[in-house]
Amino acid sequence: MIDDLLSLIERHERWRGRECVNLIPSENVMSPAVRSLLSSDFGHRYTSREKFYMGTRFIDEIEQHGEELAKSLFGSETADLRPLSGHIADLTFLACFTKPEDTVVCVSPDDGGYPGFWEQGLSRLLKLRMVRFPFSNENRNIKVEEAMDLILQKKPKVVIFGASIILFPHPTRKVAKVAHDVGAHVAYDGSHVMGLIAGGEFQDPLREGSQALFGSTHKTFFGPQGGIILADKEHGEAVKKRIHPEFVDNAHWNRIAALTLALAEMKSYGKEYAKQVVRNAQALAKALAEDGFPVACPQLGYTQSHQVLLDYGGHKEGGVVARKLEKANIIVDRGVRLGVCEVTRRGMKEDEMQRIALFIKRVIVDDEDPNSVKGDVTKFVKEFQEIKYCFK
Repeated sequence: MIDDLLSLIERHERWRGRECVNLIPSENVMSPAVRSLLSSDFGHRYTSREKFYMGTRFIDEIEQHGEELAKSLFGSETADLRPLSGHIADLTFLACFTKPEDTVVCVSPDDGGYPGFWEQGLSRLLKLRMVRFPFSNENRNIKVEEAMDLILQKKPKVVIFGASIILFPHPTRKVAKVAHDVGAHVAYDGSHVMGLIAGGEFQDPLREGSQALFGSTHKTFFGPQGGIILADKEHGEAVKKRIHPEFVDNAHWNRIAALTLALAEMKSYGKEYAKQVVRNAQALAKALAEDGFPVACPQLGYTQSHQVLLDYGGHKEGGVVARKLEKANIIVDRGVRLGVCEVTRRGMKEDEMQRIALFIKRVIVDDEDPNSVKGDVTKFVKEFQEIKYCFK
């Protein structure tokens, strides 16, 4: 059994790590240094705010250092690295600032919003009334005037920007002003675009009216899987009073050590990285559109984020495309959101986006045998095994 387990891990590492083009927008790769900290001694240890555990002085210093780096990088008054995932960060914020039957406005899953907020997720757990933002599928964004009218009418307790499908900055500044006028707490779920925000390349929610920015640390942000909450003093201190032990007990200090190093890498290399992510996404979108693919939002230049959306009308048709591409070692999701954060971190640039688009065309448009394309994909990927935008 042990040999089988180790064999599966080795096969996975070889296939996904060294032979595939990964275009999952929810994934990225850590640098070797960040990854090594996940197996450090911190993975064995506990700490607590009440100083119940001794031997934590270095853990405490690392947490403080990580919080200071996060505050500097995102320009926030507070930072908390303890959420174990973006979902836990979402839960913590909503639980701190809502009560049952309160109204929350955010992007619906039907429009690319995060499903975890809705009926089968946090709204059911916390007994919240979810109201969808008015949304333009043509422009893949919130309708500003309609959103402001909705907020004035519904007077929600919380308004959340951000989404799982996010091609363009949300109109945070204009809509947040109205939300503040009705007394709503305003937040931004930056799970997908946290690395672009850190790199100054997408939008700046905390300067645009959001009182909190939270989400995942492993999508465009290239840290370990986990979550983060950045906020003004009022909201951040309220979160810190409750996050332990209500939402996080042991915060996984190996992860926090790794996240702290990733924050330092982002501070040093984030601007260059974020610019290249957006350039790559736009190059890939343009190349695919020229090959006849149904790339969303041509009238707006396709994308300003890490995502390129192929509009096949749903997961059923998208699943057919995704399965064919997987046979050629090109990994996408059933929504056919193509994310370029990982390939960018592997050093690929605009020319490589042309090559990736050609691989996709050969499988989907030319109907070439995926096994034939797979050999070329594997050779291509072997050229890009060194992680960039990190400390050497």
